[in-house]
Amino acid sequence: MSTSQSWIDRGLTHVAATYGRYPLVAASGKGCWLTDIDGKKYLDFLAGVAVNNLGHCHPDIVTALQKQAETLLHCSNFYHIPQQIELAELLCENSFGDRVFFCNSGAEANEAALKLVRKYSCDNFGADRFEIIAAENSFHGRTFGTISATNQEKIRSGFAPLLPGFKFVPFGDIESIKAAITPQTCAVMLEPIQGEGGINVPPPGYLQAVRELCNQNNLLLVFDEVQVGLGRTGKLFAYQHDGVEPDVMTLAKALAAGPPIGTMVVREKYAAALGPGTHGSTFGGNPLLAAAGVAAMKVYLNSNVLENSVAMGDYLREKLEELRQKYSFITQIRGRGLMIGMELSIEGGEIVKTALEQGLLINCTAGKVLRFVPPLIVTQAEIDQMIDILDTILAQSGTETN
Repeated sequence: MSTSQSWIDRGLTHVAATYGRYPLVAASGKGCWLTDIDGKKYLDFLAGVAVNNLGHCHPDIVTALQKQAETLLHCSNFYHIPQQIELAELLCENSFGDRVFFCNSGAEANEAALKLVRKYSCDNFGADRFEIIAAENSFHGRTFGTISATNQEKIRSGFAPLLPGFKFVPFGDIESIKAAITPQTCAVMLEPIQGEGGINVPPPGYLQAVRELCNQNNLLLVFDEVQVGLGRTGKLFAYQHDGVEPDVMTLAKALAAGPPIGTMVVREKYAAALGPGTHGSTFGGNPLLAAAGVAAMKVYLNSNVLENSVAMGDYLREKLEELRQKYSFITQIRGRGLMIGMELSIEGGEIVKTALEQGLLINCTAGKVLRFVPPLIVTQAEIDQMIDILDTILAQSGTETN
């Protein structure tokens, strides 16, 4: 039987080194727990980076995949696909949208959104109207288009020249957006809560003010909900907290609660800009992945996972605040629902490594922000277990206490 180290050695030999991988070889998962190849169990508060919103191997997702795999795995988007149609209906019936484009990832969904806003603006206002305003510390993907829309140097470095036509403004500052709008502006693209940028929540009224600016200037408003959508913040979509609707929304990660699928949801008025031949995806919305998406959406809509996200999110923040009172190097707890960041005055990388050794999966973003995005089915007992592990680690990570 192969050991973890033998798999790691093989991976280091043949798999591209695009990730700084931890020494964990995943074998199986159930609920909020991941088990490695050697049988060690880990309490998973990363959830595949907010993908496994329903936990590992949710029975409804497994059943949907098994059933569909016996019938039809794939067919071309030249034809009509019932599972895709049903998933599109569920998304539109429960959001602002009228049309859905399916793809394979969040980056692809954001690529579709970038193409759509430019094509619509070109068709209606002329080719000189192409600039997109995005936020500092944003993250929209790793394709050439989406790194051009991402204002993080570590993501962009070494890939110049990037796609032109992007302006970056401080997240949460409405006056900076006003100042950035010119006759060349066609859209504003934002994450309702920034994920990779450090779990940054905008001030009250900010998203409504952005919506009003877009209305006043005939700009499309794009919300990237790849990480924040599908119950992560306690509502099906994060924009619903603010009483504001975008013109375009992108989703991926948790859309099928594990299998890879992405989507762009768009209002009818703008959807026609991408007609036949203007965009496409070979695997986008294929029968297998769409069936999993339908199953996941039905769980989000018909179970208590959204309510649990709110209740357990409140409980987790309360417990993290108790740690903040205990350790002076914890500077802030922020987030919404079960998307929570703990900002530190010290680097968080070693804490993540120690947590792994002790059977806890978390990660660190923006250098000093510990990110907690457990499955939405997490229990109070599992949160308590996580807090106990984290408390022990923090006690060894700094000498200052309050």
